[in-house]
Amino acid sequence: MDLDFWTQLLLVAVAAVAAGVIAWSLTWIARWAGRRRDSGGLLAIHRLCRHPFILTAVAIAVEVTLQAINGISPGWTRTGGIAVILAACWLIVRSLQVGEEILFWRLRMDVADNRRVRRLRTQITLVRRVLGVVVVLVGIAAVLMSIPQMRTFGASLLASAGIAGILAGLAAQTTLGNMFAGLQLAFTDAVRIDDVVVIEDEWGWIEEITLTYVVVHLWDERRLVLPTSWFTTNPFQNWTRNEARVLGSVILYLDYATPLTELRHYAQSVIDANPLWDRQAWVLQVADTTETTMVVRVLASAHDGPAAWDLRCDIREALLTWLQKNHPESLPVQRNIGGAEQTYADGVVTSKEAGLNGAVRPQRDEPHLPDPQTAHLDLQTPDHSGEDEQDDCLDESKPLGEATFSNSGTERPAETVGPDGALTDGSLVGVPAARTQDRGAKVR
Repeated sequence: MDLDFWTQLLLVAVAAVAAGVIAWSLTWIARWAGRRRDSGGLLAIHRLCRHPFILTAVAIAVEVTLQAINGISPGWTRTGGIAVILAACWLIVRSLQVGEEILFWRLRMDVADNRRVRRLRTQITLVRRVLGVVVVLVGIAAVLMSIPQMRTFGASLLASAGIAGILAGLAAQTTLGNMFAGLQLAFTDAVRIDDVVVIEDEWGWIEEITLTYVVVHLWDERRLVLPTSWFTTNPFQNWTRNEARVLGSVILYLDYATPLTELRHYAQSVIDANPLWDRQAWVLQVADTTETTMVVRVLASAHDGPAAWDLRCDIREALLTWLQKNHPESLPVQRNIGGAEQTYADGVVTSKEAGLNGAVRPQRDEPHLPDPQTAHLDLQTPDHSGEDEQDDCLDESKPLGEATFSNSGTERPAETVGPDGALTDGSLVGVPAARTQDRGAKVR
């Protein structure tokens, strides 16, 4: 039918509004039914697919109306077709997300052994991402093929597609390598969502796996983002590779006087009373010895990695508090074994005195007097610089270091330090005498 422009525009607007109202009504019904039946699937459909569904319905109504109007410009019908393709791609991608959420609700993580669930969740997430990329690529190709000019341009490039593909592969080899590494991680079960890992001395668990990168949620709320190819080329620790249960260890360096039997009984009471212990395994052993201490290791199992970390901290704190209160001599100290009676020395106290008597190290208040036998080593040699210009010659008959006085002709004895710390005049062989105020003193 031949209609004027304004009539055609009115028909298109009425079709778009009618389609939008119908689509909105359907989404509202889905939300009402989901709340009434407590259906997570219907609520997810309303939350994720409401807008793309309405847009797709409007685009289809407009395209059908344009096709029904005679004399409409081909450009308008082509634009309507492109809008339908884009809206449908958006709706399909959101539908994939809805399907992922529905599957996740059935794959519960709050079970004793969730290793299989985590593996399936990881695979579902990566498959959904791959399908989303495929849908987007197909949509872009459909849009380009709907334009005659682009269709001719694509046909002209078909002959050189092989060379272009090689060049594109070389240019994007890092990105393609990460994508293939992501698929390898998902389907080889090397790492899964919520796995507890240790990467470059950083402890955390896998929070997200994509085709190009992996997000690790660290224990201090930081996020470590690594390319997926890193996990295929570098070693890392996966604490939950075979099962979610983790065996945590506590290392204590204790003195040889530690009562191991009492310590083992108290450790058992602490672990039994802790709700983080999964009632599977625990042990206390002397794992090693050093020159001054013995290494005591406590092992206890927990349901997962975070619980094992908290359990280790609780055990360590409880044992140290108990040792400080009941057996302080068990804490590592440095012994001074030099005679029959063990006393304080510089920086050294005995285990018995530090733990039982609570003795305080005495402070040295008296001044330190020099030793008369070595006091001369602290004396400064007189400074005779500037006297080399004098015309007097050295007397080889006298030993070096003896001072003579030209005005008196007698030797003056050096000053020495007596046992009481006072300066006395005496003969100190080989030590220069203190320099006098007489400017005529010379060294021969």
